[in-house]
Amino acid sequence: MPESTPETHVIDFRAAEQLLAARDPRGAVKLLDTVIAAHPENTAARLLRARAFFAAAQLRAAELEFSIVLEREPDNAFAHFALARTYERAARPEQARRHFRLAAALDPQPEYLAAARFDEGESGDAEG
Repeated sequence: MPESTPETHVIDFRAAEQLLAARDPRGAVKLLDTVIAAHPENTAARLLRARAFFAAAQLRAAELEFSIVLEREPDNAFAHFALARTYERAARPEQARRHFRLAAALDPQPEYLAAARFDEGESGDAEG
């Protein structure tokens, strides 16, 4: 097995991006496992691995990775949005709504705002 170096980790990260784009999330996870083992603090690699887990329908693993990213970057709107999608897919609507709304509050782009459904309000929480 070839020796692992920072250069090979960059190559593996870029290759994992390509595999995910080519709809091979399991291949991407394999490459990212070695990158993250060598650089557990690498948030970009963790976010990419979380996306790959989500694409592979490994929702628990995706939830864990997105949560780790958000511990380090609580203002990462994309990570909130992706975690919300993960909760949504796992039939956990209350947790999904919370993270959709956090994503929209942090970055009010149309996709996040639509998912947050602010116009629906909370039952009994309407202000007048």
